[in-house]
Amino acid sequence: MGKATGFMEYQCEETQRRDPLIRTNDWREYDTSYSDETLMTQGARCMDCGTPFCQIGDVINGATTGCPIYNLIPEWNDLVYKGRWREALERLLKTNNFPEFTGRVCPAPCEGSCTLAISDPAVTIKSIERTIIDKGFENGWITPRVPENRTWKKVAVIGSGPAGLASADQLNQAGHHVTVYERQDRAGGLLMYGIPNMKLEKEVVERRVRLLEQEGIDFILNTEAGKDISFEALNRQYDAVILCIGAQKQRDLPLEGRDTEGVHFAMDYLTASTKQLLQDEDYIDAKGKDVIVIGGGDTGADCIATALRQECNSVVQFGKHPKPPSARTGSNTWPEFPNVFTVDYAHKETAAKFGEDPRQYCIQTKRFVTGEDVTLKEVHTVEMEKTTDENGKATFREIPGTEQVWPAQLVFIAIGFEGPDAKLKQYGLHTENGSVKATYGDFRTNIDNVFTAGDARRGQSLIVWAINEGREAAYKIDDYLMGSSALPSYLKKSV
Repeated sequence: MGKATGFMEYQCEETQRRDPLIRTNDWREYDTSYSDETLMTQGARCMDCGTPFCQIGDVINGATTGCPIYNLIPEWNDLVYKGRWREALERLLKTNNFPEFTGRVCPAPCEGSCTLAISDPAVTIKSIERTIIDKGFENGWITPRVPENRTWKKVAVIGSGPAGLASADQLNQAGHHVTVYERQDRAGGLLMYGIPNMKLEKEVVERRVRLLEQEGIDFILNTEAGKDISFEALNRQYDAVILCIGAQKQRDLPLEGRDTEGVHFAMDYLTASTKQLLQDEDYIDAKGKDVIVIGGGDTGADCIATALRQECNSVVQFGKHPKPPSARTGSNTWPEFPNVFTVDYAHKETAAKFGEDPRQYCIQTKRFVTGEDVTLKEVHTVEMEKTTDENGKATFREIPGTEQVWPAQLVFIAIGFEGPDAKLKQYGLHTENGSVKATYGDFRTNIDNVFTAGDARRGQSLIVWAINEGREAAYKIDDYLMGSSALPSYLKKSV
């Protein structure tokens, strides 16, 4: 905990962010750092709450509650309050391989479960976490940890997103020779090409990859498992293989006009935009165009922010569900993640530039319509009404007379992911609900020596769950290879 009476004495200070109008003129991160003094005060707000729900890491009513990697939040809040930053870093790194990622892009379910959040704004856990790790790099406290002893066991990690990197980091520290295969030209998975630069600058990702290389991990890029190298070959070359290939198969909208030029998957747009920024490749340009984003989640918000920086003419975001309430309802009680109305960074930027929030609620897209030149001209929609029965099952019905035509030259579909973007059954892997079939806690697939973790196993989820599964799978693989494991395993139950 921080100061015993700190939660009564100090007010929460919102995360410092650059001016919305100014930051849309560049691609740098929109968050800025607090002063040390401010962070110490914010750390002092951490309560002596007995049971720190911020670190329970569970799923309640389908939503993540608390921190799935069980960060020792009260401990490092207390150390920050006392100005003991290096010790705070040591506590943070005990559970989290990559605080520089989670401190930037995690939705912070820990804050939703903060005891103080019952009646007041939560402790600014995410901002404190980010500052601790950034200070660690700035002060040279983070240096390569090269294992002293090697086991001569070889492990292949397929995919370099957060699950793959976490498992690679753990297995390398256990002394195994680890090789990471990545189909893209740069390591990082969705951290590199799925999350735009203004949320996570790519130098932050590349800095961590360089550190992992210095610690002994090999990265083989532009190589897709199952295509450029067969699973049979991987099984012959390595003592164990772990699939951390994510859930990149994007959910589609098979509507009239879907094949029209100008209708794209959101992730294709974000990937191309980042590649253009890094190496001046071809990209989908929103300059001067009316943009519609279908999907109300984080990926949709990232498309909005990207289009704004490309100087779009207008941008609207369609959401399927009603506008969330301003406060928790009786069916969404603490410590569940709060399903309440929030304004994301992209929505603030749109309001600053165009004078209003871009979100439209309970909208159903009906068709995409072309102009005379066979390119996208407009999108037709109808409003929906949502009802929920006594069993909690939601249904939607169209509201007659609410049809509307929206001008659009670009549409981005951001309605989620179905599973791994790979022909899993063709490779002999058993699947379940589109994902690689494996039991949490065991992580073994039906193929000898082949394990899986992260979104590839559990479906689309949070970065903290990816790190959780990467670490846990590494523990299981180390035990499989050596007969026992000294790696930490902080989860003993099935989730």
